[in-house]
Amino acid sequence: MELTADYHTHTVYSDGDNTIMENAEQAKKVGLREIAITEHGFSHIWFGIRRKQMPQFIREIREAERVTGVRTLVGIESNIRGKSGLCDLTEKDYENFDVYLAGIHVCIYFDKYADRKIGWGSWMRSKMHIKPSKSLIRYTTEAYINTVKKNPIDVLTHVNYLCWSDAVEVAKCCRDYGTYMEISSKKQHLTDEELAAVADTGVRFVINSDAHYIERIGELKLAEEQIKRVGIPLDRIDNIDGRLPNFRFAEYKKHHC
Repeated sequence: MELTADYHTHTVYSDGDNTIMENAEQAKKVGLREIAITEHGFSHIWFGIRRKQMPQFIREIREAERVTGVRTLVGIESNIRGKSGLCDLTEKDYENFDVYLAGIHVCIYFDKYADRKIGWGSWMRSKMHIKPSKSLIRYTTEAYINTVKKNPIDVLTHVNYLCWSDAVEVAKCCRDYGTYMEISSKKQHLTDEELAAVADTGVRFVINSDAHYIERIGELKLAEEQIKRVGIPLDRIDNIDGRLPNFRFAEYKKHHC
């Protein structure tokens, strides 16, 4: 198994250690055809990229692609801000981006006070080893599903990492709307049993490194080990062995932007 593209990497524009050029150079070094630079979204309190940084961010990405010859995509790991499905990427932002990832994070400006339970509340429960309530699972599941339904998201990142949802129901929605689910090579966010049940829905996957420093770009060991244990068919993973995914966001932009 070889990674063709890595669609989840961070740089100094959020909480990564390296520059955009260094990420692209590493992608070339490890033989990737594509890399996406996906900083945390605008509503992240500490590490989110800011809209005023976007012109320089884009210039650096285009220059990295020119210099390295590796297709380098302007991406974002947008924050899911609540049960309504609100993200911090708006239609007005779409023209600036090539790839659209989204996930649940803790340190963000949530849409409503109650929405903090999917971030801070879940994080605290996980750290204190307190089981989630059924209502919390339902609430988080609705947040994921509404996000996929209302936004042309390419990839949901690390589903259920430090939070809880019905991952099977989330996967069904991703399957129906053409959104990929990420298998992270940074952290195992679903148990083997959960991943097997998710795979049974027919949803498609991409493997991403979630790299915050260049040595991890293109890394797939942890993901590969779990994929082998679970027995996920490799033809269900669309960014390995020379294949590239058909992303929903690019298709949406063709018709709406």
